[in-house]
Amino acid sequence: MYDLIIIGSGPAGYVAAIRAGQVGLKTAIIEKNQIGGMCLNWGCIPSKSILESVKLYQKIVKDAGRFGIDGIDKKTISFNWNKAIKRSDGIVKKLTGGVEFLLKKNGVDIIIGEARILSANSIVVENRNLEAKNILIATGSSSPAIENLFKGLIVEPKELFKEREIPDNIVVVGKVPVAIELAQAFNLMDKNVTLISDTGGIMPKADPYISDYILNKIKKDRIKVIFNVAVESTKGIWAKGKLNINQEEVPCDLIINARDRKANLIQSDIKLEMENGFIKVDENLETSVKGIYAIGDVNGLSLFAHVGSAQGLHVVNKLKGIDNKLDFSKLPMNMYTVPEAAQIGLTEAEIKEAGYDYKSSEFPLSANGKAQTEGVSEGFVRILSDKKYGEVLGVQIIAPNATDMINEASAYMQLESTIYDIAQTVHTHPTVSEVFMEAGFEAIDHAIHK
Repeated sequence: MYDLIIIGSGPAGYVAAIRAGQVGLKTAIIEKNQIGGMCLNWGCIPSKSILESVKLYQKIVKDAGRFGIDGIDKKTISFNWNKAIKRSDGIVKKLTGGVEFLLKKNGVDIIIGEARILSANSIVVENRNLEAKNILIATGSSSPAIENLFKGLIVEPKELFKEREIPDNIVVVGKVPVAIELAQAFNLMDKNVTLISDTGGIMPKADPYISDYILNKIKKDRIKVIFNVAVESTKGIWAKGKLNINQEEVPCDLIINARDRKANLIQSDIKLEMENGFIKVDENLETSVKGIYAIGDVNGLSLFAHVGSAQGLHVVNKLKGIDNKLDFSKLPMNMYTVPEAAQIGLTEAEIKEAGYDYKSSEFPLSANGKAQTEGVSEGFVRILSDKKYGEVLGVQIIAPNATDMINEASAYMQLESTIYDIAQTVHTHPTVSEVFMEAGFEAIDHAIHK
């Protein structure tokens, strides 16, 4: 009898398992594919590895001379996808091996196979029956398939990051941050890229201040964007290297499916209540069946790995009698676009809806010395604050390292800091993080360097 059985070993599942083992819960984790799940094996880590490779490639091609480096013949430089993939594979192998080591170190039993829930306390895996006081579902999500009869035309993100020949004309179907990342990555490889969104915009959960900025950026970089087209099938719209969209022919040798994700559902003999294609959970992430929890992508509350990990820790704490509220408004949202984007707290629309008398304060990276020396001065830090008390209500960042910088804002919000706290926080000079202090002063009165 286990205290906890976790189904799925992505960042939600393996973090929960490690923590459960650390606090003395007898724990098992079940994985049908590879330890580390989507994020480590074919999602977060491989995609960010490729992004770093293409960003370095572009920096060499475009900026080497400006940085005082002579002797580079641009005609001989090209991007080698397969070599970049080999580098990525090495990183993945190291990280997944580390996760497996930590699971074993903390006494977690690793069971390989496909799980089926028989009851609130029992699971079967490859004809092996397991009993548990609690079950935690962390099976992740995936993009619904696009109907296709043409071999090799469509590639799923799970299959993308492998050694292959990359054609010249790429179509990315999707509007979420992952779709934007992939479109930009192939654009930086000098490919001809088209992005197709099924709505009138991109990055639907981002504040429009961010999504509009990134949309203008990708258009400036000559990524063609087609709105309000739902690509459910290639039948009747693709032929001889072209997609026929809205009576327009779009060059297309490869389609990458990055549509809005849906839950990877587990086989179960008991019915779990669903909502919009995801497992419905309460404020403690418990499903409609007592003792069965669902965390990460599978519950649809967020599709970010770090939020799944936070949910896993929350459930383990609850099982150990620690009853804390998980405040989703204080969990950062990271988008690995170029430049990166991140936000935390309320969006401007949510602030208006809540009736706050608020102030928007912004400081550009172009006025920051360190950003200029690095040649990456595109972006800003924006603070939304309550006028009455100066409480920080939301923070939005566009910057090359926005996904790192947002963690400072996260600390401010966890401590319910005000704009006065931010302005009084001394930042080392020269650093890009000084923009926080400047934005704090801008909220109070006026930025120092503006």
